[in-house]
Amino acid sequence: MAKTALATLESALRDHKLDRTLTTALPSLERADPAAFVPTGLEALDAHLRSGMPRGHLSEIVGPRSSGRTTLALQLMAAATREGELVALIDTFDRLDVASMAAAGADLSRVLWVRGQAVSKTESAVDPRWVPGEGGVRNVRSAAAEGLVERAIDRALKAFNLVLQAGGFGIVALDLADAPRVALQRIPFTTWLRVQRAVEGSDTACVLLAPEPVSRSSGGLTLSLTGRTTWEGTTDRSRRVAGSDVDVRVVSPRRRVDGQLRVGAATREDRAPEYITREAC
Repeated sequence: MAKTALATLESALRDHKLDRTLTTALPSLERADPAAFVPTGLEALDAHLRSGMPRGHLSEIVGPRSSGRTTLALQLMAAATREGELVALIDTFDRLDVASMAAAGADLSRVLWVRGQAVSKTESAVDPRWVPGEGGVRNVRSAAAEGLVERAIDRALKAFNLVLQAGGFGIVALDLADAPRVALQRIPFTTWLRVQRAVEGSDTACVLLAPEPVSRSSGGLTLSLTGRTTWEGTTDRSRRVAGSDVDVRVVSPRRRVDGQLRVGAATREDRAPEYITREAC
């Protein structure tokens, strides 16, 4: 009787395309299918993640400035395009360096770049009267409350939802890495619930880039990065980046992938960074 009920439940979940969301949170029903993940393109990290970033879930890449979060996101999207997938980047504050994405090996013809507006990223630029509206789109109460940062975030969230609803993308990333902390804290948690609802059961890996954890789904991952940059040169004019070490801490409800990984990113030359495993635990 129990086996019959379990088979019926699994069949119903598959019919409604929920088998990749509800069942992956349960250890006994975990999927080992590599197709349920998007590889990062970094062998050491993929081995630690047991294939890559989960599809049909909301995941995060977080860390302070110069921690390697953007480089990792570009590597992730570039690896997907090399496999023939389409990817989308919602660039909230128009920070993307296209040359860096190309250097990472991305097929730019498979990249949808939704450009935002380049505005100040300081907390003082956020209007204290800003209240995000339904679906992440601000409800304008007065002309004075229309700040540039708020409008940029609102537009990015709206574009994010539209791209997810359109479907067909292997990865959809929302870059909020330069958003002031106060602005991130004002985004209602229900915004991320709607995002998860839009992506669940699909083949899309949804990724947030942020300075600190914002939200992830029950089966998503949080990759928390910290970086240490080394310099060469004796004077300010001659100094340049010689390289960097990046620590990646993996946080997941699936205990088998929890842990920390250290990689080194060589940035001396104008080429895609090379990630080398230092240690894993």
